[in-house]
Amino acid sequence: MSTPSTPLPYGSWPSPVDAALAAAHDGHPEYVGFVGDEAWWTEPRPTEGGRRTLVRRHADGTEESVLPAPWNVRSRVIEYGGQPWAGAVTDGTPLVVFTHFADQRLYRYEPGAEPRPLTPLSAVGGGLRWADPTVLVERGEVWCVLEEFTGEGPADVRRVLAAVPLDGSAAEDRTAVRELAPERHRFVTGPRLSPDGRRAVWLGWDHPRMPWDGTDLLLADVGDDGTLTGARVVAGGPDESIAQAEFAADGALLYTGDRDGWWNLYRDGIPLCPREEEFGGPLWKVGLRWFAPLDSGLIAVVHGRGATALGVLDPTTGEVADAAGPWTEFAPTIAAHGERVVAVGASAHSAYEVVELDARTGHARVIGAPHRDAIDPAYHPRPEERVFTGPGGRDIHAHLHPPHHPAHTAPAGELPPYIIWAHGGPTGRSPLVLDLEIAYFTSRGIGVAEVNYGGSTGYGREYRDRLREQWGVVDVEDCAAVALALADEGTADRARLAVRGGSAGGWTTAASLATTDVYACGTIIYPVLDLTDWSTDGTHDFESQYLESLVGPFAEVPGRYAERSPAAHAERITAPFLLLQGLDDVICPPAQCERFLARMAGRGVPHAYLAFEGEGHGFRRADTMIRALEAELSLYAQVFGLNPPDLTPLELTE
Repeated sequence: MSTPSTPLPYGSWPSPVDAALAAAHDGHPEYVGFVGDEAWWTEPRPTEGGRRTLVRRHADGTEESVLPAPWNVRSRVIEYGGQPWAGAVTDGTPLVVFTHFADQRLYRYEPGAEPRPLTPLSAVGGGLRWADPTVLVERGEVWCVLEEFTGEGPADVRRVLAAVPLDGSAAEDRTAVRELAPERHRFVTGPRLSPDGRRAVWLGWDHPRMPWDGTDLLLADVGDDGTLTGARVVAGGPDESIAQAEFAADGALLYTGDRDGWWNLYRDGIPLCPREEEFGGPLWKVGLRWFAPLDSGLIAVVHGRGATALGVLDPTTGEVADAAGPWTEFAPTIAAHGERVVAVGASAHSAYEVVELDARTGHARVIGAPHRDAIDPAYHPRPEERVFTGPGGRDIHAHLHPPHHPAHTAPAGELPPYIIWAHGGPTGRSPLVLDLEIAYFTSRGIGVAEVNYGGSTGYGREYRDRLREQWGVVDVEDCAAVALALADEGTADRARLAVRGGSAGGWTTAASLATTDVYACGTIIYPVLDLTDWSTDGTHDFESQYLESLVGPFAEVPGRYAERSPAAHAERITAPFLLLQGLDDVICPPAQCERFLARMAGRGVPHAYLAFEGEGHGFRRADTMIRALEAELSLYAQVFGLNPPDLTPLELTE
């Protein structure tokens, strides 16, 4: 017999999901791999300065965090990073190489010994950085991507394929690092060796393309001296994105490309399973993996339309058998050893955990970072997948998280406040997974709608291309369309709508406040605010020409950059807002926020600015995340007239 619900106004429900709990469960396992028979991966440690540790799963099933603080396994290549570690077994002992975030050097680690540096420091610009390694014990080397700064500016950089000696001879000597091939592309991924060691394959692309616009798939021969010769483009191009390439056990070349509008798998150029589904995604980090070839010739895949599943593809039939289990979303990290597959999966009711699939039996089980309910699941959100209609009748995909509490409802006739969440990227997607940051709001009586606006990935290239030259238009329109639809259907209170987002989502939030009257307030997190500044040496190299496709060629439409920038139109913003920024952010530097605030000064718009030392693009420290979340709740409480019982005050100034 259920307990009757007690009426309390929305936003005033008592909740066990406090900001500290949400922060402690922020982040998830990444970069799975095998070292011999053992599965290894990285995990976040928010309460240890936001570092990432390396976790080893022993043969007996026990887990060990092999690198104590302050070791931080994280690369800064292209600033977003990428695969930061790799391992092999030598003489029966694991040998692992990893990038340490603090100095970006490659280190060699063996159990029982302190990590030893393999690469030198450089005093030039951003130094030497490494990502996407492959340990080649027989060659005595680790092959990887080298990002080398040649000056002090963000564009003074080169990226090449490199071989680093495993004996430590390059630890103080840059000349001991062997470059594998001539510099050809502005951006590259790490090389993959064929089973016979005679060929290597990698991806490359150049400005102004982003990797989801078009990449070259390069194939080269491996000479007797270990150099890569005769590199030629065998797939891809300006209008085809290759997201990943690997060799099958029999030497066939496997890759995922979107030449037909969806990232599908190919074997030596022949499509294996042509579907209106994605078997790949945006290469925001170097070395993301959506598939892994098995020794049997089968291929483990992460695939789907919107949500992603883990399955095994039979290339002879084109059939995919998905793993049974509760997981409805898999991250772009996967590895195989024999017929064992490891991946990272989650669902709307469970956080990301490390999953192992036996490709022979189809049995899947959790082997690492198991989800444990931090609170009674009765307080978890109850999400709904929705498709809304936008301008011109276009579809807009969204996840709706209505207010939910096991013991409280709202008084009859009251409609709930709603926050529209705009994801970052903007070439990204909000996955439908359990997120205690969302539960922090829904369990207090505030709804959340995650909008996968036009330009999001997971729905094919046509959906992704809706944002071409329309950033600040389509994303703003789609978020507003969802917000107004919720109000029109009686789901949300029209007078209590908010918008929030980080990075590109911060841009969408600020642009929404500047160009619409839909929202009563907004939370702007490490945003882009000034397109002209951001596109002219105002950001890092990777995204420095991203706006050429998102907004248009700057040389041809400079006025468009100014017209769309919230920083240029501060007078249009009248709704209260909270601005959150990391002071070490090189992607969206704090200078943009400071200039924006100077233009807002004296205009009578209530706002608050919280800047956090030691934080970059994406908050990782528990104390930062707690303060940011509590401040956000306080903004909504003040603007919407809410009375949460555990409110931490936030002073809004004008």
